[in-house]
Amino acid sequence: MKTVSLETMLDKHIGKRGTKNRERFENELRIDLLGQAIKQAREERKLTQEQLGELVGVKKSQISKIENSLKNARLDTILKVFEALGAKVNFTVELT
Repeated sequence: MKTVSLETMLDKHIGKRGTKNRERFENELRIDLLGQAIKQAREERKLTQEQLGELVGVKKSQISKIENSLKNARLDTILKVFEALGAKVNFTVELT
């Protein structure tokens, strides 16, 4: 049995870095991870989606959509969500 790296598998099945398919895949993955982080933090603080929505000033349905990666939320909304959860947010920007 041959072992291959994750990068090799992604290159083969999704596309090489820089291609449209690969960029879309990685963007969707980041959005999914962000939604999971929000849900985990909300649950750790024992908040419902409705309660978090009230703290942020949005409806429960928007919190649900963000957590389930069904909607690209505005950056200011994401920052408000993390602020309401008492979470510290760091961004890394890499120029290529």
